[in-house]
Amino acid sequence: MKNIDELLKEVKRIHMIGIGGSGMCPLAEILHTQGYELSGSDNNESDILKRIRKMGIPVTMGHKPESVEGAQMVIHTAALLPDNPELVSAKEKGIPTFERSYLLGAVSRLFPDCIGVCGTHGKTTVSSMLTQVLLTDGKDPSAVIGGKLPLIDAYGRVGESDIFVCESCEFKDTFLRLSPNTAVILNIDADHLEYFKTMDNLKASFTKFASMSNNVIYNGDDANTLEAVNNIKDKDKTFITFGRSENNDYYVKNIKMIKSRASFDVYKKGELLMHLNLLVPGEHNIENALSVVAAADFEGCSAENIKKGIEAFGGAGRRFEFLAEIDGITIADDYAHHPTELKVTLEAAMGMGYKRVWAVFQPFTYSRTYDHFDEFVEVLQIPDKCVMSEIMGSREINTYNIYTKDLAAKIPGSVWFNTFEEIAEYVTKNAKSGDLIITLGCGDIYKAAKIMIEKLS
Repeated sequence: MKNIDELLKEVKRIHMIGIGGSGMCPLAEILHTQGYELSGSDNNESDILKRIRKMGIPVTMGHKPESVEGAQMVIHTAALLPDNPELVSAKEKGIPTFERSYLLGAVSRLFPDCIGVCGTHGKTTVSSMLTQVLLTDGKDPSAVIGGKLPLIDAYGRVGESDIFVCESCEFKDTFLRLSPNTAVILNIDADHLEYFKTMDNLKASFTKFASMSNNVIYNGDDANTLEAVNNIKDKDKTFITFGRSENNDYYVKNIKMIKSRASFDVYKKGELLMHLNLLVPGEHNIENALSVVAAADFEGCSAENIKKGIEAFGGAGRRFEFLAEIDGITIADDYAHHPTELKVTLEAAMGMGYKRVWAVFQPFTYSRTYDHFDEFVEVLQIPDKCVMSEIMGSREINTYNIYTKDLAAKIPGSVWFNTFEEIAEYVTKNAKSGDLIITLGCGDIYKAAKIMIEKLS
């Protein structure tokens, strides 16, 4: 069978299974813009599907064998089970089928200047912020982002330049299918160990990803990242570091935090480059912004436009996204699902001056909940109130015998419910003016936020 790069030059009609996923949607947008005839299917209605339908792409709810009729290629999400009726039908008919990361890899090779943004935390924020800066500077990039960028109201775009900003995820080594010109490594933390097994294996994958690029922009203060970069055998690359310490190429001074928002000076090799005031909350966004300064400066953006783009950036969709304020109660939503992410998000929330912070958390996957159980227990005690849903298993079977009730038993004052309706009912009855309610998780917990908004309205 021909590879996906060759087939994309020949086919016209593509069917996408799970088209409503945040990773599938931007690829659908790029293919649609390039003139491919698309169709899709998904299990759950969502705002993404509404957007896709508005583009004129037909979407079928549920998975039916007949949905692949007429398709010359089938693309599917990584979460798909092998017995999916559409996948089975496509293979029976001899239709070439590929998991989405293969398509993303093929798309990355269409652009000579692919910037692959990777790391355990911050990929979507940095990909979004960098895209905004490049647009501000008139670079007209293409992009595939894991969250919606408000500036373009989309998860991806097709530009006229050679630049392609690509969120590059390490899950199951899918980022090794990409062809980056520049690798941006934000951090490396223990995650997806159900696949990688050990931290050494995880770091080795980041070494491989960086080795595939011509330029490496990386966090010089992160020990795991340093180890991964030091293991690159081919030293004939451009290496650029960012971080808080002054031994980095790009570093910060004079940090001030005002209601969880950072203000600081950025230096490049000893010279003051700019002063930044961030709109996005949380100390972790200092490093995120620094990585964007380094990457945008490397791409030739002016300091003025880098500053302008970063300071105008209010966050990507589902990254501390403020949804509503009703009767003095603020409702926000965040994608945080790993203990490290929850910690920085909740600490930021607690520093914003609200009377009480309600964390409404949906644990995602049994393996992550099991592997990081004690860390989840610790960080979920940061907010004033902790409300949880049952674990969203996603692609996994609960062989770990782990449940949300186990977390709740260890977190003083926490409660949990089976349904979003019950969660919304409990929180809206007990929240008061001056409170912040933030839904947290990478599943569909945002639906609980929407129910709460309806109830409060």
